[in-house]
Amino acid sequence: MRRRLKDIYRNLRGTRKILRALVSTDHPLLAHLIPVRRCNLACKYCNEFDDFSKPVPTEVMFHRVDKLAELGTSVITISGGEPLLHPELDGIISRVRKRGMIAGLITNGYLLTAERIQRLNRAGLEWLQISIDNVTPDEVSKKSLKVLDKKLQLLAEHADFHVNINSVVGGGVSNPQDAITIGRRALALGFSSTIGIIHDGEGQLQPLGDEERRVYHEMKAMEKRSFTRVNAFQDNIALGRPNQWRCRAGARYLYICEDGLVHYCSQQRGYPAIPLEQYSVADIRREFVTEKSCAPHCTVSCVHQVSVFDAWRAPQRPAPVVSDAGGLVQIE
Repeated sequence: MRRRLKDIYRNLRGTRKILRALVSTDHPLLAHLIPVRRCNLACKYCNEFDDFSKPVPTEVMFHRVDKLAELGTSVITISGGEPLLHPELDGIISRVRKRGMIAGLITNGYLLTAERIQRLNRAGLEWLQISIDNVTPDEVSKKSLKVLDKKLQLLAEHADFHVNINSVVGGGVSNPQDAITIGRRALALGFSSTIGIIHDGEGQLQPLGDEERRVYHEMKAMEKRSFTRVNAFQDNIALGRPNQWRCRAGARYLYICEDGLVHYCSQQRGYPAIPLEQYSVADIRREFVTEKSCAPHCTVSCVHQVSVFDAWRAPQRPAPVVSDAGGLVQIE
């Protein structure tokens, strides 16, 4: 009953955030916040980790959470690296909730224990995602069902937050049918399940083979409906086709690295690379209409998902300019 009530409350909060997103475009819907770049694994396809970085100081993380709240951010997802390596992660999650934002976490799951899950409950975590790449560990990834199944059982027993298990195809996964085994196990434990297509080092298109496409469509049929399943864009990726869409990265979606810089996404670090403390509504408005050349072949699900809210709005292109006696004047 407690979990059911929490689910209802989560859904109501999510609905309010969606309605607010439709009313105004001057605030981010989702921010990915990195508290530590270090990871305890080294998956070959991943370019988002190192094995030496120190955690970002907790007070610095609090300041970044507060700034995101000032910008009107709806959801903060904490990722890495491996965020559970940050010694004050619970405090950061609590700060997100105290500032009125939805708190999510992406983890590889290795460090979860019953006690750690209970701490996440107390901190106010609202959803958690683990990506599982295969059934048995191999040279590409150690994020396997064989290793993590006991962690999943602990989550099923103790977690008050929503749990999503993401399985993958493409990008070097040797046994694509493993995704189906992983998805069925997730549903059996009461979790939601999604399928992702692994990107290359630039976050770009990896067309699927015949068996991978078969697995992909079978998994899509298993997925439960929710916002995290807004992934029709992957149908084109599976066929090697570009997507024609309006990317709102830098506006509706922000990726804040461990150095506190705002980037379009994890795969486009360096653009626009503005310090979060200096980020403003003017930056959000500029990036809302700035065309992203990487968009047609992008595989970053979260950016696609938040952009869905504004697909019907103003075309994504730089504002036009006209000349007058004083030179060029940008039309807003």
